Amino acid sequence: MESFKIAAVSMNSPFDELEWVFGQMDASCQKAAEADARLIVFPELLIHSHCNPKTWELAEAVPEGSSVQRCIELAKKYGLVLSVGISEKPRDIVFNTQFLVGPDGYIGKQRKIHLSRDETLYYKGGRDIDVHDLGFCKVGTIICYDNQFPEVARILALKGADILLMPHAARIRMWDDTPESAAAARQHSIDFFTSCYAMRARENACFAVLANMAGRAGHLDTYPAGSPAHPHHCGGGIVFAPDGEVLASTQRDEIRDEMIICELDPSRLAAERSLPNYTLRTRRPELYDELVRLSDDA
Repeated sequence: MESFKIAAVSMNSPFDELEWVFGQMDASCQKAAEADARLIVFPELLIHSHCNPKTWELAEAVPEGSSVQRCIELAKKYGLVLSVGISEKPRDIVFNTQFLVGPDGYIGKQRKIHLSRDETLYYKGGRDIDVHDLGFCKVGTIICYDNQFPEVARILALKGADILLMPHAARIRMWDDTPESAAAARQHSIDFFTSCYAMRARENACFAVLANMAGRAGHLDTYPAGSPAHPHHCGGGIVFAPDGEVLASTQRDEIRDEMIICELDPSRLAAERSLPNYTLRTRRPELYDELVRLSDDA
């Protein structure tokens, strides 16, 4: 891994506002490029939005679809690698997918494996867990709820990932229209992410970069007002070091679009992976059969 700057974007994706979303993406890419970033991480399902009632109609092929091609043009324009969330539709089945593109074109994708809440109404779970070599680093993607399963991050680490990309459209806590309620929801979300994902970085000695959707994407007629199933997201972006230290974070008091940029130093990886208690060296996988053995009540 080389030393480089990474950007994490926390932004909204309102229903049926694709041109606005691409405009915001362009502005974020320009800002990241001006700061000499090489990789920019956008939230889960940024294109087409999270649990959009029109998901099946809007979903596109990856990489052949027009939205992926537009992202490739952004990558070429700004000399960046982009990680972007989309509703992917091969053969009329929709997946929650995060894809990677760079100045030279399409790189690869990760489909969300574990679906949360009502996401099963819109998406099918994927199966593959892949690491992609960007030349200057190796990345693996863990989409939102997948981060609650430590096995996913561990597999990516074992496959050689330097950085765990964590795009989210997380419905952690709802809020009303008062600043106090929004601030409380935002603070709770940042605390939740930090308590969970500092350990994902630490236990695998990887950098971890989180980018969460920010704001109300829309309202669903199928749920009452205030239901935690609405696609309302408190936002937030965090960069964790391989020892779990928070290297950069968005502010805690407002739910709004924002971006953080952080330099990743490969010596932090070396420091953790050279320790006597580096877990990938001391683990005992021959004892872990229970992880893949189904019980009667599982």
